Amino acid sequence: MLRPREGHDVGLTSFRLVITPDAHVTWTQDVMGNAVATVAFPFATDSLMIESHATLTLGAVAWPIFDIAASAICYPFRYGDDEWTDLGALTVPQHPDSKDRLRDWTRAFVSGTPTDTLALLKDICAGVSAAIAYRQRDDEGTQSPTETLDRRWGSCRDFAVLFVEAVRCLGFGARIVSGYLDNRAENLIGQNLAGSTHAWAEVYVPGAGWITFDPTNRSVGGFNLVPVAVGRDIRQVMPVSGSYAGPADMLDDMTVEVELR
Repeated sequence: MLRPREGHDVGLTSFRLVITPDAHVTWTQDVMGNAVATVAFPFATDSLMIESHATLTLGAVAWPIFDIAASAICYPFRYGDDEWTDLGALTVPQHPDSKDRLRDWTRAFVSGTPTDTLALLKDICAGVSAAIAYRQRDDEGTQSPTETLDRRWGSCRDFAVLFVEAVRCLGFGARIVSGYLDNRAENLIGQNLAGSTHAWAEVYVPGAGWITFDPTNRSVGGFNLVPVAVGRDIRQVMPVSGSYAGPADMLDDMTVEVELR
């Protein structure tokens, strides 16, 4: 999953996928509309290089104004019947919370009934980065929300999972996003390069649609983000996944680079 998702604020001028060694590539779309390239290799090799070249036009603004439907301006609100049906599993927490640790932590952000919907979501987004210290983590997998709360540190994907699961505890439809971060100012939390892979979240609010939240950097809106894939669970949006045949200790080294021009 390396091809950026096109939309009203992301225009894809060109895209090229280069695989070394040569391989057979087929393209499909998954249930969320993500572009998925499946690659099959006819011969054995001792190295693999995947290059994704994209030329983009980004139209999102830094301080967006969201046209939230009157029925959803205040929380709690009720999704329409069609919205509720289509959001389905995106409203259901995916991680166990047997002691209601996450639910209790999230409900502390609800200042009253009713309360402003967008302000509530912004508070939770800021609350994640206030409670959790950023730490780059190269090991496989993602921490559960309760693990992140207990450890009080995590990577961008841990931040995104915690935020999504938190708002789902309040009945919101939310999904995980993977993609790229444009950090040419080099002033964002945990990022010291102009570009990097990144994970964040989107929450569905009637009228406004899918609103982007980046809890790692306490930001709302996607002016510096390039989405590639969305999913119910972060394991569904891994940029590269697969399998190989060979010795268990075959993997000697792996590097990931994102370059902005």
